[in-house]
Amino acid sequence: MFLMSLPNEEIQVQVSTPDVDLLLQAHVLLYNDEWHTFDEVITQLILAIGCTMEVADSMAWDVHTKGVCKVYQGNIEKCLKVSGILEEIELKTEVRF
Repeated sequence: MFLMSLPNEEIQVQVSTPDVDLLLQAHVLLYNDEWHTFDEVITQLILAIGCTMEVADSMAWDVHTKGVCKVYQGNIEKCLKVSGILEEIELKTEVRF
């Protein structure tokens, strides 16, 4: 905490540091393409993030209708691993902070 003195007034300014865990969070985006079937995308999502078929189906539908879907959020190492598994069948992904 920093204290600043002004004539006849005292102002307190509190400075907080950012949460390091939040700064290290990243996410994986999966983009739509015209080559992969729904079943291929669903199967690869299950392999990459360990989700249920219902969750993978919902994500695949979002990718199809919206063009992109955030399919995973976590630390950068895990995001890179998830992205790599999705890209094994040439799906288009992006890792962002």
